[in-house]
Amino acid sequence: MEIRVLRYFLTVVREQSITKASEVLHITQPTLSRQLAQLEEEVGVRLFERGARRITLTNEGLLLRRRAEEILQLVDKTERELIEQEEQIEGTITIGGGELASVSVLPRLVSSFRERYPRVRFDLYTATADHVKDQMDRGLVDIGLLLEPIDIEKYDFIRPDIKERWVVLMPPDAPLASEEAVTAEQLSTVPLILPRRLKVQSELASWFGDYFPRLNLLFTSNLSTNAAVMVSHGLAYALVIEGGVPFLDRSRITYRPLLPDLTATSVLAWKRGQPFSPAAAKFISHIKYLLGMSGA
Repeated sequence: MEIRVLRYFLTVVREQSITKASEVLHITQPTLSRQLAQLEEEVGVRLFERGARRITLTNEGLLLRRRAEEILQLVDKTERELIEQEEQIEGTITIGGGELASVSVLPRLVSSFRERYPRVRFDLYTATADHVKDQMDRGLVDIGLLLEPIDIEKYDFIRPDIKERWVVLMPPDAPLASEEAVTAEQLSTVPLILPRRLKVQSELASWFGDYFPRLNLLFTSNLSTNAAVMVSHGLAYALVIEGGVPFLDRSRITYRPLLPDLTATSVLAWKRGQPFSPAAAKFISHIKYLLGMSGA
């Protein structure tokens, strides 16, 4: 399966027409049709439903589109990194992470690094720890700021000395807003939004204890911002990490800590043995120098 043919395939998917795709690619229509037929023969499945006016994808075609996009993204990233080998340190370093208090370590790292390498840019990718870790395994994210618990057996990491505190989001006029802190018993009586990550749910289940089976779970959510929208409309209370709260609309959202207090830690991690671009390798060395391998 050639990279060139995958680009042809995605162009046809985007244009929904072999004729239009051939014009975009500056190749003849018969040549493009032959390449697509050979691709279908190579993978052994039909990729397209050829209609009178447009082309649509079969289920197998949808899968190939998703994988082709990932492959080409990785190819493009690799090509950029190879070019950087012969030039002054530049390029883009991708950092993935959630809405965490420990994100506050990044500005100091980035600003001091750019004093020495001003041509380096950063791509901030916001997602849950599980998703960021998956992108790291695929080579699409260089460094991850991951909320624990997370399996980091295959990673080198630094654990910033910042506690991630769990809090409950609620509208300012909610009954529990009159409390200084909120207990598991009180939360067992109201509709809730919990994080989607199963490992995090397990941590919260331990905190709730016997009240966990009684919870009125209305939503699960992967990030606190969308959960906050549901909260602002009075649908439920949401358990989130405090780090993302300062950026919410405080006229529509308030929050209270849990009682007893529940905290977590996070790690700044990168895959062990991964071949990094010169820029990413330099930045990892910079992290180690400023934060130290034993913590920030």
